[in-house]
Amino acid sequence: MYYYEVFVSDGSYQKNEPLTYFSTYKFAVGSMVVVPFGRKKTVGYIFARVPEPKFSTKEIIFRITDTTLPKETVQLLDWLRVYYPSGSGATTQLFVPSALQQKSRAKLTNAPNQNPPVLPKLTKQQASVLIDIQKSSSKSFLVHGETGSGKTRIYLELAKVQLAKGRSVLILTPEISLVPQLEKTFAGEFPGQVLSLHSGLTTSVRNRRWLEILQQNNPLVIIGTRSALFSPLKNIGLIVVDEMHEPAYKQDQAPRYYALRVAAQAAHIHKAVIVYGSATPPIIEYYVATATKTPIIRMDETAMPSAEVNRTVVDLRDKAQFSRQGQMSDILLSAIEKRLLDKEQSLIFLNRRGTARLVLCQVCGWQALCPQCDTSLIYHGDDHRLRCHTCGFRSTPPLHCPECQSDDITYRSIGTKALVSELQRLYPKAVIRRFDTDNLASEQLQKHYEAIHSGEIDILVGTQMLGKGLDLPRLSLVGIVNAETGLSVPDFSSAERSYQLLHQAIGRVGRGHRSGEVIVQSYNPDSPLLQAAIKQDWPAFYKHELAERQQFLFPPFCFLLKLSVSRKSPVAAEQFSMRLHDQISQLRLTVRLNDPTPSFYERSHGRYNWQIVVRAKQRQHLLDIIAALPSGNWTYDLDPINLL
Repeated sequence: MYYYEVFVSDGSYQKNEPLTYFSTYKFAVGSMVVVPFGRKKTVGYIFARVPEPKFSTKEIIFRITDTTLPKETVQLLDWLRVYYPSGSGATTQLFVPSALQQKSRAKLTNAPNQNPPVLPKLTKQQASVLIDIQKSSSKSFLVHGETGSGKTRIYLELAKVQLAKGRSVLILTPEISLVPQLEKTFAGEFPGQVLSLHSGLTTSVRNRRWLEILQQNNPLVIIGTRSALFSPLKNIGLIVVDEMHEPAYKQDQAPRYYALRVAAQAAHIHKAVIVYGSATPPIIEYYVATATKTPIIRMDETAMPSAEVNRTVVDLRDKAQFSRQGQMSDILLSAIEKRLLDKEQSLIFLNRRGTARLVLCQVCGWQALCPQCDTSLIYHGDDHRLRCHTCGFRSTPPLHCPECQSDDITYRSIGTKALVSELQRLYPKAVIRRFDTDNLASEQLQKHYEAIHSGEIDILVGTQMLGKGLDLPRLSLVGIVNAETGLSVPDFSSAERSYQLLHQAIGRVGRGHRSGEVIVQSYNPDSPLLQAAIKQDWPAFYKHELAERQQFLFPPFCFLLKLSVSRKSPVAAEQFSMRLHDQISQLRLTVRLNDPTPSFYERSHGRYNWQIVVRAKQRQHLLDIIAALPSGNWTYDLDPINLL
């Protein structure tokens, strides 16, 4: 009889210690097994072989595969449990798919290699960057490359070097919608070696690919979102974190890890080269790279011959410029019409979903609010429903005001759906598509990538996902409907996020394919942030924002911990928050402890939310707080990217 400690892949298991099971078979450490867990079965991996315990144990049901988890994968898992403490079940679930309940004979299904793109000759700047990286003794690089500067080509050439050495490559991208573009590029150069891995795949496909990666001994190129970090890829020689500024790299549920930190640790374990790339690097990461003397490589030339880009700012307060339509200026509409005549693409950017953001009574001021969250219900005209974007509550819009019975109900502050309706009314013959998180599965951007890339779609309308990394040869116009949509959010990260969105959206044109035009509509045309974004002057924005962060003690000048409390009544939430605050105070750590306050979303899902923010110069003090507080109905986010 053999006894084993097993870490189970089940989020409901909150303890940090493994569970003990027995088997009549001898298994290697790192083997993945199916075990009984309560009244159900779950997957786990064998952490250690142990002597017979003094308590009764349950029997391992079966081993999933003969192949064990790579030792580097186990090392990363062990590190993550300490760096982002959480229940071991949720952490293990990242590395070992909980749905992996039956044996599978994996068959490698690589990315298709149809019409691979012909790569142009390297530019002088690209060639210089590659020489700098290859000659450097460092294994970590931050490529600060403008949109259209050819960062992907740098990744591709670095991948060639590692594959020639027999080492694998991991390419991370923040959004599923960006995977097809990268997959096509890499599969063209490395046929039969490229696999994508992300949550957009069905569970069965994802599990099968996970096993393919585990059982493959030849070098692979894995392209995926942050979850691809936890694939059992062996002998990694290169990790690329593309569009490193995107908040999608932060996990919003336990364990709330930041993929940039995990990628750095994975590179350290594998002794791999790691490259971070962005036109708008996160302020924290840029500051840390400078402080640690990590090579920062600037790419400020377009990979293709530079194309002229005209930039115009329209004052939203000047109603004379909106004679044809209330939200899109005459200048913007004329520019769209020119593109339709020239058979070129237009991208209309508005970081607001839905049809109308506010539903109000003009007589008494009543506003349609979610009964569970107290936030504005968003009107969606395509199905004539009000929706809460926080909890999903839905209702039918009222014909009369529930307070004063007036029928003078107005719909204000449009979203992407209303924009599409207006554009379809103005241009009935144009092919118009909307891309945001309200898309049905069949409407998602990655499903229409070829149609977008080839120019079959005349006008693209969408939120932030359209500003991320897409290279569209037929695009010549970017229209930003409202430059201030994110600045009203009361958070230390709002200015940085607004700048990044504007800079990235503007950067969709002028990439060398054709001349372009950018039209930005703003209530504050002279704001330093907007001017910096329009001029693509990231250094000016960085300098200003870094001074603000230092003055008010925000990262990178401290570490942050956000403790969150959710209760059914506001009194209960406040009282429990006060008790947590008192307990932290008694620890007498060198931290700055804020008083408890209602969260930004004070009510959601029918519960009241309060939070406590703790700042510290030493991250260990925040870990000490987490370890000292009693378990209970509260959560934490260590290294949050915002405090909302």
